[in-house]
Amino acid sequence: MKKPGKKSSGNGNGKGLGASDVQRAVLPIPDRQTVGITTYDAKDPNTHYPPITPLRPPPGAPNVLIFLIYDVGFGASSVFGGPCHTPTAERLAAGGLRYTRFHTTALCAPTRAAMLCGRNHHSVGMGAITEMATSAPGNCSLRPKNKAPLAEILKLNGYSTSYLGKCHEVPTWETSPVGPFDRWPTGSGFEYFYGFVGGEANQYYPGLFEGTSAVEPPRTPEEGYTLNEDLGDKAVRWLHQQKALAPDKPFFMYYAPGATHAPHHVPKEWSAKYKGKFDGGWDKQREETFARQKKLGVIPKDAVLTARPKEIPAWDDMPAELKPILAREMEIYAGFLEQTDHEIGRVVAALEELGSLDDTLIYLIIGDNGASAEGSLNGCFNEMTTLNGMPGIETVEFLRDKIDEFGTPEAYNHYAVGWAHAMCTPYQWTKQIASHWGGTRNGTIVHWPGGFDAKGETRSQFHHVIDVARTVLEVAGLPEPEMVNGISQAPLEGVSMAYSFDDAKAPERHDLQYFEMFGNRGLYHQGWTAVTKHSTPWTVDPLPAFDDDVWELYGPDDWTQAKNVVAANRDKLAEMQRLWLIEAEKYNVLPLDDRRYERINPDLAGRPQLVAGSSQTLYAGMHITEMSVLTVKNKSHSVTAKVTVPAGGAEGVIITQGGRVGGWSLYAKQGKLKYCYNFFGIQDFFVESTGAIPPGEHELRMQFKYDGGGVAKGGDVTLEVDDKPVGKGRVERTIPMGYSADEACDVGTDSGSPTAPDYSAKAWNGKIAWVRIDLGDDSQDHLVTPEDRIRRAMAHE
Repeated sequence: MKKPGKKSSGNGNGKGLGASDVQRAVLPIPDRQTVGITTYDAKDPNTHYPPITPLRPPPGAPNVLIFLIYDVGFGASSVFGGPCHTPTAERLAAGGLRYTRFHTTALCAPTRAAMLCGRNHHSVGMGAITEMATSAPGNCSLRPKNKAPLAEILKLNGYSTSYLGKCHEVPTWETSPVGPFDRWPTGSGFEYFYGFVGGEANQYYPGLFEGTSAVEPPRTPEEGYTLNEDLGDKAVRWLHQQKALAPDKPFFMYYAPGATHAPHHVPKEWSAKYKGKFDGGWDKQREETFARQKKLGVIPKDAVLTARPKEIPAWDDMPAELKPILAREMEIYAGFLEQTDHEIGRVVAALEELGSLDDTLIYLIIGDNGASAEGSLNGCFNEMTTLNGMPGIETVEFLRDKIDEFGTPEAYNHYAVGWAHAMCTPYQWTKQIASHWGGTRNGTIVHWPGGFDAKGETRSQFHHVIDVARTVLEVAGLPEPEMVNGISQAPLEGVSMAYSFDDAKAPERHDLQYFEMFGNRGLYHQGWTAVTKHSTPWTVDPLPAFDDDVWELYGPDDWTQAKNVVAANRDKLAEMQRLWLIEAEKYNVLPLDDRRYERINPDLAGRPQLVAGSSQTLYAGMHITEMSVLTVKNKSHSVTAKVTVPAGGAEGVIITQGGRVGGWSLYAKQGKLKYCYNFFGIQDFFVESTGAIPPGEHELRMQFKYDGGGVAKGGDVTLEVDDKPVGKGRVERTIPMGYSADEACDVGTDSGSPTAPDYSAKAWNGKIAWVRIDLGDDSQDHLVTPEDRIRRAMAHE
């Protein structure tokens, strides 16, 4: 590897606060005090002060660009032998290095928190997703102040910093417009943020933030908008601006698209490329991918293809009438990944046009975990049906009727578990299962022509996402800080990968690593792996006691974890189990927590919640998440709005929650008060007033009298103007737990996908003084099963 200062990158000026002799162990770098003669008159020839010099990293520090794609298994991208065409990844690999034993945590938010901080996920409080945080240190979702993120370290050393895409590191009770914002990207070292805060995003109607302010997408789906392209546009614009205004200042960009997490949304021209490519099914696909992987050299010639678990059905056992739908699901996904690669390619091309590509260390991490098996055994048109515990309403006939709408703005689709498993070829299992490589091994590419000579080679040293931060600091010539913002810092927990850049045979330096997610546990040590699978993502069967879990052992010569050798190596297993326990205690993994309902309930989990009580008042212009609003599900409730109707009559949305995939809206159309309940986009229930709302000031109300007798039942709706009934109707069935994963509650407009299909206008054309939600005392929430609550939580992964 070429050391900082040995190459001519133009980054850093070698003087003042860019000089290599600046002491950087304490951040921010303390101000230098001028000592010398203080004159009375600035014109005195003895007047002298050193010039102000901008803060810069050491000379030769590279730009850093990290791409982290979402929910991609090892066997999905063509650069690692998969069926999805990824020419940008192939080009970067040809000019750089493929890392074939790079690992993540098996889940999204934990992987991101670990990578951004250079520490294990439990060590920074992110043992699972933020929506399942508890008060235990390893699961609280609160980043400790003594573990400053990489972006903060780089910013305080003179880097420009930007973050585009998914942010899932903010505790749920800090995601509202009132903050606090110190764990948002702009409070974590990033000077610019554009993206979404949460677990997933609608690619056509994302809930976006710029900095900490909610913003609307620049175009509509009808105008060709997708989030993938939008993020590419914003990244290119930021790079152009940064190099135009501070060409000598290196940058750190973190680019984390919402793709390829569900919903699998992509314009049809991308999925059309794969028409008929997956008709042979997922078992055949695994065999074809396995053969390509051996040919590419990303797995050894003697590697063994692991068996399909009995929990995943064979393709041949799937109903014949379902197979065209299943194949279409995979066509959509493949197009989605290829589009994502294309947008990454636009960012790389911009770097090349700016003359900065050679001086940029690029990490392309293809997946923050294994492929997602959260789409059910059949896949789905609207994943919210599955996540609400109601997959049965999507019959084969329904799916067949919707086959042409998969991937479009009308859908919220996900593929079947069998495809997820195939996308993790050649390994066992999938996302969430941290015990096995299918959940944690993600192909990674490192590209830096100005920093190392190797091109088109593979590296097989074991590495983990926590190694990225230490690598960046080493190649930038920056020390690991001892103090940041007045807080003494804990050590980074990864190792630098730089030793391997120009030495394929260098002994690996990351030879010990624990894994844990939802009780699934594993340990890697000097080639050996000991693992135990505790839970399965798509089942909600009762879980065994931790001590009853069955452990497996795989030797150093078993690349894919195909041959369990525990029977002949009991002593080795005991050694590995003991070592796992030591690491677990060291990094806050204990206590192990496989609770389901209890972790979803904030009171039982011990975390704060944004809203409580039985009444909430909102105001015009508010745009807040579903978690920021009182839940009206499974209970009687009313929505009252004090409004002013203009002389021309009422038109537009008063308040709405959800979107096309499910929700409700209170609005006016052609002067009349109207209520729409959208049941998963499958059925809309309407109630309308008999006459127009008169001009002037009024109180408008929607009363929902819940039927009771369980969850997801119907109810009677009454519309009122100034306490007088003006319309009545029925909603026959309701959504029990969640309307969507990312749609907002809006007052005075409908900012995302339209909840009601018949708006004549989105924006309310009068004035709104306030809107109040009041809950009845007949809640049926206690009847929601723990199994269904855990499915709902998975919407945020």
